[in-house]
Amino acid sequence: MSQPANVTSRTRAMIETASDYAVYVLVRIVFCVIQAIPLSWCDKLASGLAFALNDWVRFRQSLIQENLSHALPGLSDAQYHEISFQMWRHLILMGCEIALAPRLIHDSNWRRYFSISDRRTLATIFLDPRPVVLVAGHFGNFELGGYLCGLLGAPTYTVARTLDNPFVHRFINDFRQRSGQYILPKDGSSDLIEAALSQGQTMTLLGDQYAGEKGIWIDFLGRSASCHKALALFTLSSQAPMLVVASRRTNGPLQFSVDFGGVADPRHLPDELQSVRGLTQWYNERIAEQAREFPGQYWWVHRRWKPKSNRNSSAPAREVRAA
Repeated sequence: MSQPANVTSRTRAMIETASDYAVYVLVRIVFCVIQAIPLSWCDKLASGLAFALNDWVRFRQSLIQENLSHALPGLSDAQYHEISFQMWRHLILMGCEIALAPRLIHDSNWRRYFSISDRRTLATIFLDPRPVVLVAGHFGNFELGGYLCGLLGAPTYTVARTLDNPFVHRFINDFRQRSGQYILPKDGSSDLIEAALSQGQTMTLLGDQYAGEKGIWIDFLGRSASCHKALALFTLSSQAPMLVVASRRTNGPLQFSVDFGGVADPRHLPDELQSVRGLTQWYNERIAEQAREFPGQYWWVHRRWKPKSNRNSSAPAREVRAA
């Protein structure tokens, strides 16, 4: 005799909740272990795990090779292999740094871990009464970049995708909000974003995320890529200066340089940047420059490039230009 549908769905929901909680407990255990070991051990741990992922498991090696061959053509197989290893090492170190940051980095000692390449630019941007749009790529430790903004007394509103695991999602958001960030969900937060911009707040967003078929298609690292229109719209509609920023690791764990890829001020934009397409292409080129200069700190493992279907290829992108 078959069970009622509501009983089956309730049982399935209980299993999913138990599975999510088990993953959350595992994540907490890993964080506890990282927080208990010396910082120098994290570097050795990252190198060992990177070697395993890159040479033994070879996780997503075909995707990494494809991405690198398009973005950095002409390199040898040995060079691609080394960049792949450095990327895995970087990603593992990034996780260790997220676990260690709340215990080690505070508003009184952040200079021990971060150097700012252009303090004048940073001060000018944050002292401007207008809102600010900070754009980063999947490069360096962008999570700690947002953490640093809070320590500097410039809390940000960050748009982030809601993780599938609700327990892990709350745990990660607790870290993000510890120093003063405000996390907004990727979907359904347009009114909150408009309110924050109207109040002169700072928005931080990842600029190299796949936006689906309805995104605006531009060239990124040698291939066509779909981008969200919202980043450029925030700048053009609210007159908010856009700053491309990165927290680049310089010398081992928790040692960073805060680099600025460029500033686009709506009051002084050249004609070619006074549209959504032009501004989107501009900040993607800045992110691409960072990735090409320090390829070991870019996420070549993520599926940034996906093919564009033919059904939308003939539809022109609607342009919004600066007032």
